[in-house]
Formats: sequence, C-alpha cells, structure tokens
Amino acid sequence: MAEGFGRIMKAGTRILFALLGGVAGYQMAQFALKQGWWPGISMSHVIAVNLLSIGFLSLAGFILTSYFVRGLGLIGSFSERQLQTTSWHDISISVIGLIVGLLVANLIALPFSRLPAIGSYIAVLLNLTLGYLGVRIFSRRRDEILTMWSSLGGLKGKLVFRGKKSKHPQPQQPEEIYVEENRGTAPKILDTSVIIDGRILDIAKVGFLDGPIALPRFVLTELQSVADSTDPIKRSRGRRGFDVVSELQKLKEIQVEVLEVTLKDLGLEAVDEALLSLAKQMGGKVLTTDYNLNMRAQVEKVLILNVNDLSNSLKPVLLPGESLTVDILREGKEPNQGVGYLEDGTMIVVEDGQRYIGRRVEVFVTSLLQTSAGRMIFGRFVREVSR
Repeated sequence: MAEGFGRIMKAGTRILFALLGGVAGYQMAQFALKQGWWPGISMSHVIAVNLLSIGFLSLAGFILTSYFVRGLGLIGSFSERQLQTTSWHDISISVIGLIVGLLVANLIALPFSRLPAIGSYIAVLLNLTLGYLGVRIFSRRRDEILTMWSSLGGLKGKLVFRGKKSKHPQPQQPEEIYVEENRGTAPKILDTSVIIDGRILDIAKVGFLDGPIALPRFVLTELQSVADSTDPIKRSRGRRGFDVVSELQKLKEIQVEVLEVTLKDLGLEAVDEALLSLAKQMGGKVLTTDYNLNMRAQVEKVLILNVNDLSNSLKPVLLPGESLTVDILREGKEPNQGVGYLEDGTMIVVEDGQRYIGRRVEVFVTSLLQTSAGRMIFGRFVREVSR
C-alpha cells in the first residue's frame, strides 16, 4: 500500500511540475514576444513560439521531478539523522525562536520596503539574520524560557513543585502538571524499587536527604499494581511501599510532593524511561536500588542516587590479609566452597569451607568484589572457632 501511495505521489508531482513548467513557458514566451526578440509577428509565429516555450519547459519540469524528489529524500534523511538526538522540547523552542525572529525582522524591514532596488534585498537579509538569531538565542536560553512559562502557569507537560506539603496525594487537573523551582537544590525522584526497599525512610529520618522529594503518579500506579498482585510476597511488598510513602509524608524535615504526571503525558510506555526523561526535564536526581536503571542512567548522563551504593560505602572496610570470624551457613557454587554472612548482610565465600557448614570459623580475606548490587568477600579457611 505504501509503494502504491508513493507512486501516486510521484506521478502527481510530475504532473504538477509539468503544469508549472508550462505556465512558466507561456509567461516567458509572452515576455519574449513583447520584447521583440523574434522578427516575425504573424499569428502562426506567435502560436509556434508559445507552443515551443510551453512544451520545452513542461518537459524540463517533468524530467526535473525525479531529481527534486530525490533531493527532498536526501534532505529528509539528513534532517532525521540530525534530529534523532534532539528532544521535542528543543525543536519546539527553536521553532518559536524562528517565528519571533521572523516577526521582528519583518517589522524592522517595513521602513526599508519602499527603498528602490535594495528594499527587497534588505528584507531578505533581515529575515535570514534575525531568524537564525532567534533560533540560536531561544535554544541557548531553553531552560530559562521553560522556567518563565512555568512560573506564569505554564504549558502542559511542564512540572512545577508546589511549595505547600500535603499529608496525602491531592488530585490535580490532568491538563496541568506543575513544577516549582527549588532554590538551588535538585529534586529527588523516587523509583518504585527504592520505595519498596524501605531504607529511604531511615535515611530521611536521620536528615541525609534535603530538598524536595518528587513522587510521580506513574510510580504510584506501578506500586499499586504490585500491591494488587496475586502473589502474596509481591502484595506484601507493595503494601509496605505505601506505608513507606505515608511515613515519608509525615516527616517535617523533607517535602514530599506527588507529581500528577503519567506515562501518557510523557509519551512513553516504560517506567524507567519515564523516570530518566522526568529527571532530565526537572534537572533532578533519581533515587533507586535498581542496578539496571543505575547503569542506563549513567549512559544517558542522568544523576542517580543508589541506596545500595550508599549502604556499601558505610560498611566496615576490609582489606586482603585481614582475618574475621563468620558462621558457614550453606554450600557455595564451586566445589568445597562455604558461604556465610556478616551482620550487615555482606556475603563471604570461603574456600575449603563446605565441610564446616553450621560451624563458626576464622577466615583469611583474599579479595573483595564491589558492585552496585552489593559487596562480596572471598576468603580462605584458617581454623574452626568455638562459639
């Protein structure tokens, strides 16, 4: 179907260019006859000149159609490649800047329009110059323009924090999503994983979180789907997440704001993509425990606060060569390995520890593995220790 439509469009373009060429040929023939470029002035001579001119330029338009269509395709492909990394907001701001520049250019060009010979050239020069300057200035000042629009009531899709904190999420009009500037402190956007994890509540209670805390509506929707799950474990985790949100809203030290923004408002389908897009728009940071989201955010240059990283950084520092005592609880993945855990949950893999399962042993630390998903310690059995 697409190929048939393309053929129809190409045939229509050829006919249009042929007609335009015929009109141009007729006008050129009339101009040439008035100027007396041909000596004969008989009716047959006039008809012949008109037919030749119309036929020649119609044929030229018909032939040039394929080159014109091919040129448009190249321009379209080039523009598409250039705009792949450009957001819709940037394009909108640039178009508005172009319109403003052209309006100013035409206002300035009005006094010069009556000048003989050079008036039209001045108008063209002003349009080109001020149109370019409008696009450049508006694209460079994009954030300031969006902030100004937000402070005036804004456009749909611009996010504004309310200064007043509410104890419960308050529904707002779906047409408006509000954002408030946050006095130099980047807002922290909560991910579903960090809410269910629950440690964010303890971090907030001891005062290690400052600035506004943003809770998007699509995160609450995902949390609701977890709480409504038929799996009792997932259902329990979802309900715990709502308890964490409720406790966070009761804290006086922080401001928790529910953002009335949905996946549809952002034009996205995945929650992770929406979180990153929202963080880019607001200049905020995403609070999470999701390792995959953490890695993707690093690729897209979005600031992430990973609670697992914070937890790992607070664990006691162990170096290869040190000794520690641990209870061997189960077998490891490799033969003769035993696995134990420190009080903070750090896993220890002990060589030759399989036969000491259920016993307490002294371990010589050989190496450590640190990741955003946690920390692992590898050690070698030294001796059994009495409880």
